[in-house]
Amino acid sequence: MSAKAIDSVKIEVSVVLGQAVMPIHQLLKMGRGAVIELESLQSDPVLIYANKRLIARGEIMIQGEAIAVSIRDLVQAQ
Repeated sequence: MSAKAIDSVKIEVSVVLGQAVMPIHQLLKMGRGAVIELESLQSDPVLIYANKRLIARGEIMIQGEAIAVSIRDLVQAQ
């Protein structure tokens, strides 16, 4: 496979830090800069998705102003 073929592959990567449940009317009242409290702890792993499919678990790494995700466990394909 050539490098050009790989360059044309598109993958959407998402990292989920946590979840929150709230009524839609509360969400609609929120303005810019609003804070949503998540139902997870700082020590909980983040979930890493590729094209909406869970592929790994990891943790957030902060160094200076840079933020990254460190992969800790790969999820077996189902």
